[in-house]
Amino acid sequence: MRKKVTVVGSGYVGEHVAMGVARAELADVVLIDILEGVPQGKALDLYESSPVLGFDSRIVGYTYGEPAAAGEKTDPNLPALAPVSYEVTRDSDVVVITAGLARKPGMSRDDLLMKNAEIVRNVAKEVAKHSPNAIVIVVSNPLDVMCWVTWKVTGFPKNRIIGMAGVLDSARFRAFISMELGVSVESTSAFVLGGHGDSMVPLPRYSYAGGIPITELLPPDRIAALVQ
Repeated sequence: MRKKVTVVGSGYVGEHVAMGVARAELADVVLIDILEGVPQGKALDLYESSPVLGFDSRIVGYTYGEPAAAGEKTDPNLPALAPVSYEVTRDSDVVVITAGLARKPGMSRDDLLMKNAEIVRNVAKEVAKHSPNAIVIVVSNPLDVMCWVTWKVTGFPKNRIIGMAGVLDSARFRAFISMELGVSVESTSAFVLGGHGDSMVPLPRYSYAGGIPITELLPPDRIAALVQ
């Protein structure tokens, strides 16, 4: 039986997650959103690239809402234009939560707290109900708090609730080091601690290019600029 990944939220992040999972043939993908027609359209566009890119994972999109008819069965292989319940996500192996309001200019991640907590709380309830054995990867901001909300609402073991922020922040730091030194990103490593936001702490002494700490390769002002 093929693995199943549900991506909640069909914005830019959800769209790229769906494509990454499908192109690597990690699983079939369900893309779900409250927006009418958007997840269906994006999923269809992505799936139609499979003959060219050479992947065989299915991608199907659904709009979440009140089902068109009680007890209505939805073909999991076809996009449904009418709203459906989270039943279409049942028995997902992994659920990636990207849903929530995006930051606008001048907003911090914490400004999103109350509204996104409500959104993530509702999603987490549905995940616990329909995919009780899933691993949940949280992307919604403020990331650390949304992980906590998901953990509390689902009641899942803590090792099945994962926030993507650590790898994202370390990857960003590595990219900046590569750009600054003009070296391959593959020869860099970086270490970032703390929350995903203003409280994160990059550790330059434990960040390397070619095995050499960047503190030995860059002046303090340039390191400070990378950290900022």
